[in-house]
Formats: sequence, C-alpha cells, structure tokens
Amino acid sequence: MIFSLGKFLVDVDTWKMIFINGIGETLYMVLSASVIAYLIGIPLGVILVVFDKGGLIPRPKLQGILGTFVNLVRSVPFLILIMLAMPITRMITGTTLGSTAMIIPLIITAAPYIARVVESSIREVDPGVIEAAKSMGASNWQIIWKVILPEAKPSLLVGAGLAVTTLLGYSAMAAIVGAGGLGAYAINYGYYRGDSVMLWINTILLVVIFQIMQEVFLKLAKVVDKRTR
Repeated sequence: MIFSLGKFLVDVDTWKMIFINGIGETLYMVLSASVIAYLIGIPLGVILVVFDKGGLIPRPKLQGILGTFVNLVRSVPFLILIMLAMPITRMITGTTLGSTAMIIPLIITAAPYIARVVESSIREVDPGVIEAAKSMGASNWQIIWKVILPEAKPSLLVGAGLAVTTLLGYSAMAAIVGAGGLGAYAINYGYYRGDSVMLWINTILLVVIFQIMQEVFLKLAKVVDKRTR
C-alpha cells in the first residue's frame, strides 16, 4: 500500500516495519543499558557516600580514587567513548555495530552518571534519620539497605528519569556510528536520503517516548514520596 505525500512516496508497510523495529530497538538499547548501569551505579554511588570522610565506613583515599575515576569517565564525550570502547564491545558482543553492540558504551557512559545521581540522592537524606538508626543498634548494612535507600527513593526515581531519558538521547546519537533504533531510521532513511517526512516522524516518536519515560518516573517519585501523602 503506497500513498503520495508532497514529493515523497511512502510505503506504509515499510513504515510500519521501520517504526515497530525502530521503537523496539530503541527501547531494547535504553532499557537494557539502564538496568545493567543501575546494577553498577547504585553500589558505586552508595560507596562514594559511605566511604567519604564522616561516612558510615570512612575510607577517604579509596573514595577519592573512585570519585576521580567516575569523573574521568563522565568527562569523555559519548561519541568518542564509543570509539574507545570498541575493543571491549567487540570482545563481549562479537561486533561493534547494531543495537546489542551499542548497549556496552551506553552502560559505560551511564554507570558513572548514575553513581553521581545516587550519591546526590543519598546525601539529601536527613542525617537525623541515620543517627536514629545508629542509636537503635542498626548495622551499617541495615542502615544502607533499610534506612538510606528507602529514604532516598523519591530522589532516586527522579534521577532514574533523568538517566533513562539521557540514554534515550545517546541511543539516537549512536546511530551515527552504527546503532539501530529510531535514531538510525531518522538519520539513514531521513537525513541521508533527504526524506524530511521520515526524519520528522522518527524525531517526533523519540520526543513522545522521552516525555512518557520522564512522566512515568516523576509519577512514581510522587507515589513513593511520604512528604506528598
């Protein structure tokens, strides 16, 4: 089935395939990278707080080394990081192209960012709550797991929204160097072929997904925030 739109000839069946595959590949990259990056970033963020001077387990030298490492990785522009990570990507996935391959650099760039987001969220927790838990004889692990993380949950969810939507933008940017998803269709089928309709539709889909993800995490943050009850 084909219809004409201005000077463009659009194959509807092809568009359906592109949009379904594009959205699927985009969500696959972003959600997979987010989950794995959070499995790395949450413990790292907690360590940056508890190892700090005056923290639950003061290890300022080790905390300084980890903090420097996090800052160094975060300072590398994403497109350059993709190039630097190619040997690791090829070793893990067997290729440097496609949606699965791009998950690796997305994880590498997201984990340090998430660690800083987690660190910031935890530092917002009322010190009085932590002191109360200490006075009741709670262990460091209990304070982290049952006090700090639950108290920081609203801020963590807001930060998760920022992290996931940032990865969504990076996934589109990665299309320049061979990733799949909506960004690839926007660039390869839209920009390179001079098809502004294809470019705009894929861009609009990215914006819609961005807004949905952001709204979901903001709603979740409000639901778990005891101050709004």
